[in-house]
Amino acid sequence: MRAFIGLMLGMMASAAAAGEIDDAHRQAVAGRDSYWNCLAQEYSRDRHDGVSGQQFSALLAGACRSERQNFRVTLVNYLAMQFPSEDAGAHVTTANNAIALAQKDILTGFVAPAAAPK
Repeated sequence: MRAFIGLMLGMMASAAAAGEIDDAHRQAVAGRDSYWNCLAQEYSRDRHDGVSGQQFSALLAGACRSERQNFRVTLVNYLAMQFPSEDAGAHVTTANNAIALAQKDILTGFVAPAAAPK
């Protein structure tokens, strides 16, 4: 009987941990989407006509600060839960790389049409 209770408690703890990881994943995805949407709004603004790619890159780096930080925090939290044995610094690096890639994708979308022959 004790073995059965122990097994049930272990299964419940495992299910609870899986639920927490799923919640953390959903929060990280929502953070990513919020950040991407904010960057897309920055990209679509008419005020950027005539701005160089380098200037636009600097604008993006300073844009969407709260969304960027929320994405970073939620992604690091998810990675820490998913890979608890990994170094915390590695999770921060991964989050920072994801942010840099998002900015690069938006920048590419900004520069490519400007570089196209008219």
